[in-house]
Amino acid sequence: MKYVLLFCGNEERWETMPEAERNGMYARIGEWWGANSATGKIFGGEELQPVTTATTVRHEGDRTVVTDGPFIEAKETVGGFALIEVADLDEAIEMAKSWPAKGSVEIRPLVAEHM
Repeated sequence: MKYVLLFCGNEERWETMPEAERNGMYARIGEWWGANSATGKIFGGEELQPVTTATTVRHEGDRTVVTDGPFIEAKETVGGFALIEVADLDEAIEMAKSWPAKGSVEIRPLVAEHM
């Protein structure tokens, strides 16, 4: 089954983290990513730019509104994602549990191709 892992956390935590600690975390994330890519479980994904770079398009009835920023007010934001292919949800959960940044990880199944 294919899933997306959405890596969520508090951007302020990353911005205020001492550089050595942040570099160490990125190293552990790189190891996690490399190990799971080597087994063929990760087939895509990226780190996202900060939420301050977001643009949101909202459909409000007959009106379309474009605004700067994310669509909801929240301290926790999506910082990146991984596209994975694993046997089942249990395996996706195990991958999410091993995420080194220790923020929350939302697991969402991808929609199968429409016939």
